[in-house]
Amino acid sequence: MSDPTPSETSTRPAALIGWRLLALFYDLWPVLALWMVAGTVFAVGYTLAGHDRHQNIAPFSPLQLALWAVCWLLAGGYALLSWRRGGQTLGMRPWRLRVVGIDGTPAGYRELGLRYAVGTVSLLLAGLGFWWAWFDRDRLTWHDRVSGTRIRREPKAG
Repeated sequence: MSDPTPSETSTRPAALIGWRLLALFYDLWPVLALWMVAGTVFAVGYTLAGHDRHQNIAPFSPLQLALWAVCWLLAGGYALLSWRRGGQTLGMRPWRLRVVGIDGTPAGYRELGLRYAVGTVSLLLAGLGFWWAWFDRDRLTWHDRVSGTRIRREPKAG
């Protein structure tokens, strides 16, 4: 996949980093609810396995690492299904942001999965891949570039 030409990028408004961060903050809440359900399931399972109900799952134990992995997969499932279904998560809707392929068509699961994985690395590095958009000539983040997807800001309906 090649980068769009300047004429193509001028017809597609680029999403500013502020809109992206607002959408991420908004999306934190449904994802946090999913994580709470996962944590509850793990805590109940831990208690039913014979542990004292006042005992926590040990830090960095295999069970806690499994819980972290489940939480990462739940967040990824939320993002991928939302992006694939309509190009938007709940947090992207108020700001009219939409994930699309480089050619403006809906992105496939492979591209979206890559987008989520690189976006995770970007967040773990203090959001460096997001801040990169301020310096990128096309205002693209790391996960935009690597996955061949773009965030487009839709015009107001009306």
